[in-house]
Amino acid sequence: MDTNGLVRWVWEGVELPGIASDYHFLLQGAIKQLWSRRRSAPEGLQFVEVFAALDLGLIEAVPHAVAIDEADLTRGFARLASVEVWMKLLETEGALRDAVAVSRRAQRFGESYRRADLEAKVAALDAEGQ
Repeated sequence: MDTNGLVRWVWEGVELPGIASDYHFLLQGAIKQLWSRRRSAPEGLQFVEVFAALDLGLIEAVPHAVAIDEADLTRGFARLASVEVWMKLLETEGALRDAVAVSRRAQRFGESYRRADLEAKVAALDAEGQ
């Protein structure tokens, strides 16, 4: 499937009836595909950000969708590859403050999303500006 077809497929998929985890895995799978094609089809990168933002918003609204144990959220959450890719994209683009903001939002789903290195880079940029 080409990039345009993949994007259309995702938009159609999120309009169909389903449960939150269905939408999460649809979005996450598309993000991974688009990211892997970034050199051959860079136009898909805009949808990496759009789909990742949609996915994180979904997860924030329905954390049970990615919970290891839906009955006990304290047991943790599944790995959020969509968030990791989004943060990597933002950092690559130089949007460090945006990457830090995504990191802070995602931290409630696991400490692995805390990016002290990004926060240090932003602090260094702020110090240079003063």
